[in-house]
Formats: sequence, C-alpha cells, structure tokens
Amino acid sequence: MQASFINLASDQEALVSMLTRMNMLAAGEVPQVHQLKGGVSSDIVRIDVGPASFCLKQALPTLKVAKEWQAPVERVFEEIAWLRQAAAIVPMHVPKILGVDSETGSFLMEYLPEQQFQNWKEALLRGEVTTGVASELGRILNQIHSQTADNAAIIDAFDKPFNAQNIMAIRLDPYLRETGRQHPARAAYFEMLVQSFLANKLCLVHGDVSPKNILIGPNGPVILDAECACYGDPAFDVAFLLNHLLLKAAFRPQSASAYGSAFSGFVTAYFADVCWESKSALETRVAQLLPALLLARVDGKSPVEYLTEDQRSKTRQRALQLLDRQTTSLTDIQSFWFDQETK
Repeated sequence: MQASFINLASDQEALVSMLTRMNMLAAGEVPQVHQLKGGVSSDIVRIDVGPASFCLKQALPTLKVAKEWQAPVERVFEEIAWLRQAAAIVPMHVPKILGVDSETGSFLMEYLPEQQFQNWKEALLRGEVTTGVASELGRILNQIHSQTADNAAIIDAFDKPFNAQNIMAIRLDPYLRETGRQHPARAAYFEMLVQSFLANKLCLVHGDVSPKNILIGPNGPVILDAECACYGDPAFDVAFLLNHLLLKAAFRPQSASAYGSAFSGFVTAYFADVCWESKSALETRVAQLLPALLLARVDGKSPVEYLTEDQRSKTRQRALQLLDRQTTSLTDIQSFWFDQETK
C-alpha cells in the first residue's frame, strides 16, 4: 500500500501512471476524467480513453460527512474480493472488475451508463417504487448469503482482523455505538446489537446494501460499493436495506403504500429460502436492528440528507417508540410504520 494517499481524481500525473501500469493507456493518450455522483467514502470517476469508458474507484481516508470519520483505505481490497465472490454467484448483478492497482489502492470496473442504469435511491426519492425490484433484490441477497454460509474458503478470506476492524470503523461504531453515545439511556441496547453482530458470523456480508449503491439495469439490480465486506451477520444487510424503505416513506408519505409493498416484497423473497439458520432467529435480529438503524440515520455519524427537520424529529420519535416495543416481528414493524404514514 502507498506510504501516503494520492488522490487520482485530482492528480493527472498519478492517474496516467496508474493507467499505464494497468495497460489501460497507450503512449500519448490523455485520459479524460468526469466526477460521478455519490462517493461519500470514495472518489468515483468515469475515465474516457479514446472511445472507451470505464469507472475508477479509490477509497478515501476521510469520509465526506459532517462528523469526523476516518477509515483505512485498504478496505478497497475487501470490496474487490466481495465483487469477485459475488460475481461467481450472481454474475449479472455486480459490475465487472477490469483491473486493480495496489500501489494507489484503486480499481477499475466497467462503466454502467446512466442512460441504461438508473440509481435506485433517486428513483425511490421520486416515488418511483417497483415491488418487483425489491423482490429481486431479496432473492439476490439471499443467494449471496446462502452460498457463502458456513463456507471455509469464505471464512478464511473474509473473517480476518482487518475485516473486523473495518466493519467496526465504518458501520458498527458510527451507526450503532455513536447513536448509543447520543442516547446514553439506550447505550447498552446499542452495544448489545454490536455484540450480536460479532457473535453471529454466518455468511459473507456486504455491509452497505443501500439504494444509493444499487443500479437498476436491463438485467435487474446491480449492487455496488462493498467496502464494508466481512464474514458476519446477514441480519445487518437485511435490516440496512429495509431501513431505507422506511426512511423513504418518512420522506415521501404520499407514496407510503408503495414503499410498504416493496418492504413486503423484499422480506418475502429473502426469507423464502433461508437455509443456514432458523428464519425466526434471523427475523428477530433484523427486527432488533431496524429501529436502531432508523435512529442512527438521524443521530449517528451518517444522517440521511433528504429528511426535513420535522421529518427527522418524527423519525427519531417513532424509532424510539419501536425500540420500546421490543418487537421481534418484521410484520409488526411494517404495520406500525406504514399505517402511521398512510393516516
């Protein structure tokens, strides 16, 4: 790994050197760089070389959020490993890797043009909700979890000290422990959730199954951004995705019934084939995490940017109510949340 961070998006000389090392640039060619949307934890740019276009991703040492949040840039290699493993299971639903540069901690992948691939977060925020997309995501995520559960090779590759430190730095501490610090009376509960994640290492976990990291293309969903990859608790991936459907309903209550249908579609598809543990045990952990993640997205280190102050306040209040209910049922959470939104 490089001794100091070199930002390829702003250092043309370093970018040319990297592309040359990867045999992606002929002598005399000049790459054209175009910043892409997103990139809270990484720089993501489109590079044009002649008629060819591809995507460059480089992990940042300091994330672009309001509170100070640093993370090891070596996490990019765990993302690469996750993408390669997922490609062996659901090849149509992850981008193809074109090259890896260890010197700069970056990699190239195929560019998926906006004309053909729609960002799911943007669609959801507009109220464009398709239950079929959520259902397909449930099936895809289940396939990844089920085919990596209790797998010795996966455990060897992803259950390492670095992965544990990375998921703690990027997810468990900033989302769960930070929210516990903001709500001291509930800190013990949030710590219980952290320990539950660590105690239920069951399969390969993506760690950031968020609509912003999902593109909807000609062959269905494409999952991006696996910087948090580790061998861990599948409940986290499930709860992380469902949380965003609840948050979108808080933002756009007039579309609550559509978000509720997507919630049901995802849950039904995902839980249809849970084979590595009992469905009830998994559902319990998901239900415990969901209200905690709701609260984390208003009071943790990474609050969602689209809620108004009034919506943030209501989300906080209702998340606390859900925490007090201590439900182990996703149906109960769904009814509580969406019934209120449609009143």
